[in-house]
Amino acid sequence: MITIDQNNFQNTVMESQLPVLVDFWAPWCGPCRMVAPIVEEIAAEFEGKIQVGKINVDENQELAGQFAVMSIPTLCLFVKGNPVLRLVGFRQKRELVAEITKHLA
Repeated sequence: MITIDQNNFQNTVMESQLPVLVDFWAPWCGPCRMVAPIVEEIAAEFEGKIQVGKINVDENQELAGQFAVMSIPTLCLFVKGNPVLRLVGFRQKRELVAEITKHLA
């Protein structure tokens, strides 16, 4: 799991050879805390196939604004720097895995 911020976003997400699942979250967000262990499980299960990172929206408001994140948690999957999937709110693991898998080669 990678902590993503303004300083490493370009290199970590936009230039990644692997798809990158980005979790936009905040520490005070209840649903964010509920989805966090699921995101960690996905990071472990998809190791080598995708990268997984977290962006704290309170500390990275510019990135949240750039991707029009209005509600959290918001999960975005970037493939070759392009956002191809956006899921807002808590989701069950099976739904997240099914949606992510659709975008993997």
